[in-house]
Amino acid sequence: MNKLAPLFVIIAAALWGVDGIVLRPELYTLPVTLVVFIETIIVALILTPFFSRNFGQFKKLKPKDWLAFIGVALFGGAIGTMAITKALFYVNHVNLSIVVLIQKLQPVFAVSFAAILLKDHLNKKFYLWAGAAIVGAYLMTFGFRLPALNASDKTSLAALFAVIATISFALSTVFSKRAIKNVDFKLATYLRFLITSGMMLIIVLSSGIFWEVSSVTSKQSIIFLIIAFTTGGPAIFFYFYGLKRISASVATICELSFPLTAIILEYILRGNILGPVQWIGVIILLNSIIRVTYLKTEKIEKPK
Repeated sequence: MNKLAPLFVIIAAALWGVDGIVLRPELYTLPVTLVVFIETIIVALILTPFFSRNFGQFKKLKPKDWLAFIGVALFGGAIGTMAITKALFYVNHVNLSIVVLIQKLQPVFAVSFAAILLKDHLNKKFYLWAGAAIVGAYLMTFGFRLPALNASDKTSLAALFAVIATISFALSTVFSKRAIKNVDFKLATYLRFLITSGMMLIIVLSSGIFWEVSSVTSKQSIIFLIIAFTTGGPAIFFYFYGLKRISASVATICELSFPLTAIILEYILRGNILGPVQWIGVIILLNSIIRVTYLKTEKIEKPK
């Protein structure tokens, strides 16, 4: 089964590409906070019967474990998901594959935060490849032009929210390293959705947005269910199952199915294709991210 482990990561990443280009943009008429609340509460409710027997394990968690899970839920489940959802809601204004590709900057931020918070040592070459990745992301998004920082420049706004999401997901990754220490990845995934749904419930109730659930159309209800049963819980289970059995460097290659799926679907569904300069940026970005990941895993996987 270990030989098939990379396939699970490829499938998970491809599902996230479908989510970003096909599913999530269909919810753009709804408030972002309501979208994130509904999708997380659905997954939490679906998973609860399967993990009800494991509630006793919660007593074994220490305060630092709970703080780590809160960090995962806050940055990965709430802030990160709201930011990427907002970026993808510019469906009629920008090439969404750009938003998805910006997500590949996550290892750069994750390694940086790990160095700051977990005192990990950075390879000197990291700074070179991290800088190259940022240059590549800029070329991919804006080409050789300067971004117009105003409310009418949807590309800049979408890129900004995508970067916020990337930073948040990177922080979530760092917190996950601590959170999953005393529980298996399945229970950790459930706790992530459970705590996030609690956070989002507080947000939608305090803001009065909860009652806008009545504006969800039948089509959008179906979209929410599709997300829950494909790109939500199952995709995360597939990803962690595969990641547990392969190296981070191999996983990074497998995750390229995420932007690849997005680029193909964006062209098929909307006729959007990246220009020559943007493709140069994509190549620089993805090559740099692969280099960054190999630098990181060299230190972790090197025998003592």
